[in-house]
Amino acid sequence: MKNTTVVQSMINAIDKPAIFISPDYIIHAVNQAYIETYDTEVTLGKSRCHQVSHHSDEPCDPHGEECPLQQCQKTTRSANAVHIHSTAQGKSYCDILMKPIKDDAGIIMGFLEILDSIDYASTESKKDTMVGQSAPFKQMLNKINRASQSNIAVLLQGETGAGKELVAKAVHQASNRSDKPFVVIECTGLSESLFESELFGFEKGAFTGATTSKKGLIEIAHGGTVFFDEIGDVPMNMQVKLLRLLETQCYRAVGGLKQKRSDFRLVSASHKNLLELVDKGEFRRDLYYRIAGFPIYLPSLRERQDDIPTLINHFMKLSDYKHKKFSANALQLLSSYSFPGNIRELKNIIEQSALIANEDLIHSNDLPESVHAIESKTANQIIPEDNTSAVNLNETKIMSLDDLEAEYLSHICQQYQGSPAELAITLNVSVRTLYRKLQRYGLKL
Repeated sequence: MKNTTVVQSMINAIDKPAIFISPDYIIHAVNQAYIETYDTEVTLGKSRCHQVSHHSDEPCDPHGEECPLQQCQKTTRSANAVHIHSTAQGKSYCDILMKPIKDDAGIIMGFLEILDSIDYASTESKKDTMVGQSAPFKQMLNKINRASQSNIAVLLQGETGAGKELVAKAVHQASNRSDKPFVVIECTGLSESLFESELFGFEKGAFTGATTSKKGLIEIAHGGTVFFDEIGDVPMNMQVKLLRLLETQCYRAVGGLKQKRSDFRLVSASHKNLLELVDKGEFRRDLYYRIAGFPIYLPSLRERQDDIPTLINHFMKLSDYKHKKFSANALQLLSSYSFPGNIRELKNIIEQSALIANEDLIHSNDLPESVHAIESKTANQIIPEDNTSAVNLNETKIMSLDDLEAEYLSHICQQYQGSPAELAITLNVSVRTLYRKLQRYGLKL
């Protein structure tokens, strides 16, 4: 390859793991950080990137991961993706940035791949770490990694119990403020007087009972990150004061005359639709656009069906019932459950089931009644009331499995009233698999 010396010099100047590859995935230049990251030896002009990072002779896309190289080739622009790599430390998440490199004539010489390690997430059980490997989970990690590289205000949106505080901590830990405080402010139930004294602190004698001065949470958070949890619950009369704080980062302690300043990064969260609150006049529009600089959607657990077995194993290891495990039937039932309370509900179900189970093996009848109730309700959505079925096992006609599957899915498409994601959970397949099967048989929901 031409200009190898120039490319190698460019690679060496990058402090993160980096390689230069050709369109056929072959590595032509590599820096020391990349060599130290992986346990597979790199042979320039011979080794392919997927052989080193995935221990596979095939590219990433046949195995369900988006290939940033292919995106680059299609668009001739930079592309990125979150992948799970086989590193010297085991399976690890990394954020890949792929850039096309052009010569003086504007012709693409090859592609620069830069890797950014994601330490706050894992495919296996690790304490104080987000666990998962589903596509929605990876998309969320990509957003978190992008947000952490700047001081932009982040707004976390998602259902109750989806893990907003853990994501907020990840944004903080991945930022350049990670060695500074991470302060959580619970906005639900804060009165105006409590709001000011908690956030801004107070001086001695400011009110009855103020026998000493006290620092506020905003002052404690100086240099770090402030997480406003359920910011949609802040009353309108306090939103003006909050907006002023966020815009100027200046405040006065209760009973104090001196203006203080705190340098903090803002992360907010709400399970409510804040734009709907804005339209109703219940949330200030200017405050919304101040906190929503970079919105991140947290997928519900029913959107992360592939992660449920991993999460169950994770929470069991962290519980007092490490010696117990779920039976295959119990796992299958949990994998098809919709989890309206998300991860928080999953934790509760695990604790309840482990406590109820008389044996080390937790059976399906040890699960809470709510799980069985949802199962019956979902089953009734698929099976028509007249009990007729597209698949009649009493018929003597023998059908191929493909024809049987096509007929069954055709019947479901005519009867099912839920969303594709809910149907995929009920059928115990991923949404991608469901769409692939529907496309194969020319069906639509």
